[in-house]
Amino acid sequence: MANPTVIVILIAITATAVAAAAPPATQYINHTVGGPTGWFFNATTNSSFANYSSWAASQTFNLGDYLIFNTSTNQTVIETYNETAYRGCTPDDDAFEYGGGSKAFGEAQTIAVPLTQEGPAYYFSGAGDGEQCQQGMAFAIQVNKGLGLPPILNQPPPPPYSEPPSASTQSPPVTVDGDQTQGNGGMRSGANMREGLFGLLALLLLLWL
Repeated sequence: MANPTVIVILIAITATAVAAAAPPATQYINHTVGGPTGWFFNATTNSSFANYSSWAASQTFNLGDYLIFNTSTNQTVIETYNETAYRGCTPDDDAFEYGGGSKAFGEAQTIAVPLTQEGPAYYFSGAGDGEQCQQGMAFAIQVNKGLGLPPILNQPPPPPYSEPPSASTQSPPVTVDGDQTQGNGGMRSGANMREGLFGLLALLLLLWL
């Protein structure tokens, strides 16, 4: 039976070796995906231009770093944190697609993807209904904490959108009570009658004299 003390020591040694394999970050880095080859798919050979999984395994990724995809408008980049979606080459509901918005075909473009979440992240091509992904245009990375997110990437999300109030929910206009209007009108009518009566009496007095 193995000695538990020896097992604990071996686990500690392994954990130390893993931690030492990832050097502490001293700055934020832009990682050019695929190196000088870029992010491309060869339709003639039905294969990716580079082994992107091997490239990713040679890199150390930290929060605040960027993935730089030098590619063309023919290609897209799908980012997901769902391993099942990644292995199935199918975007899930929370996946985000970069590129693909240009109507031009074959024009050079650079896609910059910030690393904003610690832990595993997955990237693959969304072109060809998953065929390019299945043929090697995909890779997984592990994002370390490093220096943490820089202030420019550590902003709170915008508040949720709320529609302006409709006309029916706005305050109704102030109106004068109808009884008050009628009362004022009655007062004015009474005053006019008195003035007319006084005028008539004055006329009769003049005629009498």
